[in-house]
Amino acid sequence: MTQTLKQWLATATSSPELAWVVDTVAGACAEIAAVLRLAPLAGQTGLAGATNVQGEAQKQLDVISNDIFVRHLRANAAVSILVSEELDEALHLNDEGGFMVACDPLDGSSNLDVNVTVGTIFSILAVDPKAPDLLQPGTRQLAAGYAAYGPATSLVLSFGDKVATFAIDASGQFALVEDGVSVPSASAEYAINTARARFWDQATSAYVAENVAGETGVAGKRYNMRWIGSMVADIHRILMRGGIFLYPLDSETASKGGRLRLLYEANPMAFLIEAAGGRATTGPQRILEVQPTSIHQRVPVILGSAEEVARVQAHYQRL
Repeated sequence: MTQTLKQWLATATSSPELAWVVDTVAGACAEIAAVLRLAPLAGQTGLAGATNVQGEAQKQLDVISNDIFVRHLRANAAVSILVSEELDEALHLNDEGGFMVACDPLDGSSNLDVNVTVGTIFSILAVDPKAPDLLQPGTRQLAAGYAAYGPATSLVLSFGDKVATFAIDASGQFALVEDGVSVPSASAEYAINTARARFWDQATSAYVAENVAGETGVAGKRYNMRWIGSMVADIHRILMRGGIFLYPLDSETASKGGRLRLLYEANPMAFLIEAAGGRATTGPQRILEVQPTSIHQRVPVILGSAEEVARVQAHYQRL
């Protein structure tokens, strides 16, 4: 008999409250999946006419997805604070809750109009509701995961020791697909936006040049480049079959610290990848050890198969 998410959570963590928070997040993701299925017919795929704190144009579904998260988490007394990509400031939800959820409610929303996989990314940390510490390094995450809204709606989840995948079944529940996903240590695929090549640092340029050289270069094998432009979609592919994802610091993003947000993009994805046996780095530093300085802080992100990440790190060590 297929194990449901609720049944899996009962044994995956010793904290019933943490399990409750994860189940609540999963419920929000299931509702977002349902909204996305009908969004083109409802005329919800266009711009909302506003920008978020990062200065990015918000899609209607960015706003709708954020509202869904707020509503679900507000109903969970264990959640004290929500940090969202779509909110300028942290949102205080419940006075007695002991957990903070940091999330990107709808990652990759620029792909909505062309029906490409998008997703939700989330991180769960412990907080004291009376004196909340919002700026915790990724090593202090209690759980993290993402939902991928593609041909199937997948939920990928970890409490730090292993990674489990779920899919929404015919009854609308998340059912266990695999418990103990591991990232292959080696790969011949890399994901990077080559349109930014003129901005790359020396380490990134050297690594990509080796891959382009294929079996004639130092890597000694032929590579394929994959780039979807939706972090969830790219990371899901890497988690399932290996590879490396790079959004490095470059000359254009250096003034901002990078492109991707630490609390609700880099940290949860690094948490998952490391739990599955991969590596995650900014180049010079392990992502999970970066001390946040603001809730919307940006960082470089390089993560995936351990051998590929080690090659990139070796280039940074030579700088």
